[in-house]
Amino acid sequence: MTEPTTRRMTKGERTQARILDSAMELFSRSGFHAVSLRDIAAHAGLTHAGLLHHFPGKDALLIEVLKRREVLTAELVAATDPGLDPVEIIRRHVDQLAASMRTPGLVGLFVKLSAEATDPGHPAHAYFVERYRRLRKGAAWVLAELFAQATPPLPHDPDVVAGQLLAVVDGLQTQWLLDPDRVDMRASVAAFLTELGLDIS
Repeated sequence: MTEPTTRRMTKGERTQARILDSAMELFSRSGFHAVSLRDIAAHAGLTHAGLLHHFPGKDALLIEVLKRREVLTAELVAATDPGLDPVEIIRRHVDQLAASMRTPGLVGLFVKLSAEATDPGHPAHAYFVERYRRLRKGAAWVLAELFAQATPPLPHDPDVVAGQLLAVVDGLQTQWLLDPDRVDMRASVAAFLTELGLDIS
Protein backbone atom coordinates (compact mmCIF):
# COMPACT_ATOMS: atom_id res chain seq x y z
CA MET A 1 0.00 0.00 0.00
CA THR A 2 1.49 3.32 -1.04
CA GLU A 3 1.62 6.30 1.27
CA PRO A 4 -0.57 9.28 0.25
CA THR A 5 1.45 12.02 -1.37
CA THR A 6 1.28 15.61 -0.21
CA ARG A 7 0.86 18.12 -3.03
CA ARG A 8 3.78 20.47 -3.26
CA MET A 9 3.08 24.17 -3.29
CA THR A 10 3.66 25.93 -6.58
CA LYS A 11 6.17 28.75 -6.80
CA GLY A 12 3.30 31.25 -6.86
CA GLU A 13 1.72 29.70 -3.76
CA ARG A 14 5.03 29.80 -1.91
CA THR A 15 5.45 33.46 -2.83
CA GLN A 16 1.92 34.27 -1.66
CA ALA A 17 2.56 32.48 1.63
CA ARG A 18 5.78 34.48 2.10
CA ILE A 19 3.91 37.73 1.44
CA LEU A 20 1.19 36.80 3.94
CA ASP A 21 3.72 35.84 6.59
CA SER A 22 5.55 39.15 6.10
CA ALA A 23 2.33 41.15 6.21
CA MET A 24 1.21 39.28 9.33
CA GLU A 25 4.48 40.05 11.08
CA LEU A 26 4.55 43.72 10.12
CA PHE A 27 0.85 44.33 10.83
CA SER A 28 1.20 42.68 14.25
CA ARG A 29 4.26 44.80 15.02
CA SER A 30 3.06 48.19 13.78
CA GLY A 31 -0.66 48.00 12.97
CA PHE A 32 -2.33 48.18 9.58
CA HIS A 33 -2.08 51.89 8.86
CA ALA A 34 1.63 52.25 9.65
CA VAL A 35 2.71 49.55 7.19
CA SER A 36 2.92 50.11 3.44
CA LEU A 37 2.85 47.60 0.61
CA ARG A 38 6.45 48.56 -0.15
CA ASP A 39 7.37 47.66 3.45
CA ILE A 40 5.75 44.25 3.05
CA ALA A 41 7.34 43.65 -0.35
CA ALA A 42 10.80 44.48 0.99
CA HIS A 43 10.30 42.23 4.01
CA ALA A 44 9.22 39.37 1.71
CA GLY A 45 12.18 39.94 -0.62
CA LEU A 46 10.04 41.16 -3.52
CA THR A 47 9.60 44.30 -5.54
CA HIS A 48 6.47 46.39 -5.11
CA ALA A 49 5.32 45.27 -8.56
CA GLY A 50 6.02 41.66 -7.64
CA LEU A 51 3.74 41.90 -4.62
CA LEU A 52 0.97 43.53 -6.67
CA HIS A 53 1.13 40.59 -9.08
CA HIS A 54 -0.24 38.42 -6.24
CA PHE A 55 -2.42 40.87 -4.30
CA PRO A 56 -4.20 43.83 -5.92
CA GLY A 57 -3.92 46.12 -2.92
CA LYS A 58 -3.38 46.52 0.79
CA ASP A 59 -7.05 46.03 1.75
CA ALA A 60 -7.27 42.71 -0.09
CA LEU A 61 -4.00 41.61 1.48
CA LEU A 62 -5.28 42.43 4.96
CA ILE A 63 -8.37 40.26 4.54
CA GLU A 64 -6.22 37.35 3.36
CA VAL A 65 -3.94 37.83 6.37
CA LEU A 66 -6.94 37.66 8.70
CA LYS A 67 -8.20 34.51 7.01
CA ARG A 68 -4.75 32.97 7.35
CA ARG A 69 -4.71 33.83 11.05
CA GLU A 70 -7.99 32.00 11.54
CA VAL A 71 -6.62 28.91 9.87
CA LEU A 72 -3.37 29.03 11.85
CA THR A 73 -5.17 29.45 15.17
CA ALA A 74 -7.87 26.87 14.39
CA GLU A 75 -10.71 29.33 15.01
CA LEU A 76 -12.80 27.72 12.28
CA VAL A 77 -13.91 24.80 14.47
CA ALA A 78 -17.44 23.84 13.44
CA ALA A 79 -18.93 24.96 16.74
CA THR A 80 -22.52 24.46 15.59
CA ASP A 81 -22.01 20.92 14.27
CA PRO A 82 -24.53 18.82 16.24
CA GLY A 83 -22.31 15.75 15.74
CA LEU A 84 -19.59 17.17 18.02
CA ASP A 85 -19.63 16.89 21.80
CA PRO A 86 -20.13 20.42 23.23
CA VAL A 87 -17.67 19.69 26.04
CA GLU A 88 -15.02 18.72 23.50
CA ILE A 89 -15.73 21.81 21.40
CA ILE A 90 -15.26 24.24 24.25
CA ARG A 91 -12.25 22.29 25.53
CA ARG A 92 -10.59 22.66 22.12
CA HIS A 93 -11.18 26.39 22.12
CA VAL A 94 -9.82 26.78 25.64
CA ASP A 95 -6.78 24.67 24.74
CA GLN A 96 -6.25 26.92 21.72
CA LEU A 97 -5.56 29.77 24.13
CA ALA A 98 -2.59 27.84 25.47
CA ALA A 99 -1.36 27.38 21.90
CA SER A 100 -1.82 31.10 21.26
CA MET A 101 0.61 31.84 24.07
CA ARG A 102 3.31 30.35 21.82
CA THR A 103 2.49 32.81 19.01
CA PRO A 104 2.51 36.34 20.44
CA GLY A 105 2.77 37.83 16.97
CA LEU A 106 -0.60 36.40 15.97
CA VAL A 107 -2.21 37.54 19.21
CA GLY A 108 -0.77 41.01 18.73
CA LEU A 109 -2.07 41.08 15.16
CA PHE A 110 -5.60 40.34 16.32
CA VAL A 111 -5.54 42.85 19.17
CA LYS A 112 -4.20 45.70 17.03
CA LEU A 113 -6.38 45.09 14.00
CA SER A 114 -9.60 44.42 15.90
CA ALA A 115 -9.15 47.74 17.72
CA GLU A 116 -8.39 49.62 14.50
CA ALA A 117 -11.35 47.96 12.76
CA THR A 118 -13.88 49.52 15.13
CA ASP A 119 -13.67 52.45 12.70
CA PRO A 120 -16.43 51.83 10.11
CA GLY A 121 -14.07 53.08 7.42
CA HIS A 122 -11.41 50.48 8.17
CA PRO A 123 -11.08 47.80 5.45
CA ALA A 124 -11.46 45.01 8.03
CA HIS A 125 -14.52 46.51 9.75
CA ALA A 126 -17.06 44.27 8.01
CA TYR A 127 -14.82 41.25 8.52
CA PHE A 128 -14.67 41.73 12.29
CA VAL A 129 -18.39 42.49 12.57
CA GLU A 130 -19.18 39.22 10.80
CA ARG A 131 -16.53 37.35 12.77
CA TYR A 132 -17.93 38.36 16.14
CA ARG A 133 -21.47 37.56 15.05
CA ARG A 134 -20.30 34.08 14.00
CA LEU A 135 -18.34 33.52 17.21
CA ARG A 136 -21.21 34.70 19.43
CA LYS A 137 -23.63 32.40 17.60
CA GLY A 138 -21.31 29.40 17.87
CA ALA A 139 -20.46 30.06 21.52
CA ALA A 140 -24.13 30.54 22.43
CA TRP A 141 -25.04 27.21 20.85
CA VAL A 142 -22.30 25.35 22.71
CA LEU A 143 -23.11 27.06 26.02
CA ALA A 144 -26.83 26.37 25.66
CA GLU A 145 -26.04 22.65 25.21
CA LEU A 146 -23.71 22.64 28.22
CA PHE A 147 -26.14 24.53 30.44
CA ALA A 148 -28.95 22.10 29.52
CA GLN A 149 -26.77 19.03 30.17
CA ALA A 150 -25.74 20.14 33.65
CA THR A 151 -27.37 18.57 36.71
CA PRO A 152 -29.38 20.48 37.60
CA PRO A 153 -29.58 22.55 34.38
CA LEU A 154 -27.86 25.91 34.70
CA PRO A 155 -30.09 29.01 34.45
CA HIS A 156 -27.67 31.27 32.53
CA ASP A 157 -28.66 33.04 29.32
CA PRO A 158 -26.32 31.51 26.68
CA ASP A 159 -26.45 34.59 24.44
CA VAL A 160 -25.37 36.87 27.28
CA VAL A 161 -22.66 34.50 28.49
CA ALA A 162 -21.35 34.06 24.93
CA GLY A 163 -20.71 37.80 24.74
CA GLN A 164 -19.10 37.75 28.18
CA LEU A 165 -16.85 34.83 27.21
CA LEU A 166 -15.59 36.61 24.10
CA ALA A 167 -14.97 39.75 26.14
CA VAL A 168 -12.99 37.74 28.70
CA VAL A 169 -10.85 36.15 25.97
CA ASP A 170 -10.19 39.46 24.21
CA GLY A 171 -9.34 41.22 27.46
CA LEU A 172 -7.01 38.44 28.51
CA GLN A 173 -5.17 38.63 25.20
CA THR A 174 -4.39 42.30 25.82
CA GLN A 175 -3.35 41.65 29.41
CA TRP A 176 -1.14 38.74 28.32
CA LEU A 177 0.61 40.84 25.67
CA LEU A 178 1.35 43.45 28.32
CA ASP A 179 2.44 41.07 31.09
CA PRO A 180 2.91 37.53 29.72
CA ASP A 181 4.63 36.15 32.82
CA ARG A 182 1.65 36.94 35.03
CA VAL A 183 -1.31 36.11 32.80
CA ASP A 184 -2.33 32.54 31.94
CA MET A 185 -5.11 32.86 29.39
CA ARG A 186 -6.18 29.22 29.42
CA ALA A 187 -6.33 28.99 33.22
CA SER A 188 -8.26 32.24 33.46
CA VAL A 189 -10.91 31.19 30.93
CA ALA A 190 -11.20 27.77 32.57
CA ALA A 191 -11.77 29.52 35.92
CA PHE A 192 -14.47 31.72 34.34
CA LEU A 193 -16.28 28.63 33.05
CA THR A 194 -15.94 26.94 36.45
CA GLU A 195 -17.61 29.94 38.08
CA LEU A 196 -20.55 29.34 35.74
CA GLY A 197 -20.77 25.75 36.94
CA LEU A 198 -19.09 24.14 33.92
CA ASP A 199 -16.32 21.56 34.26
CA ILE A 200 -14.16 21.23 31.12
CA SER A 201 -11.33 19.25 32.70
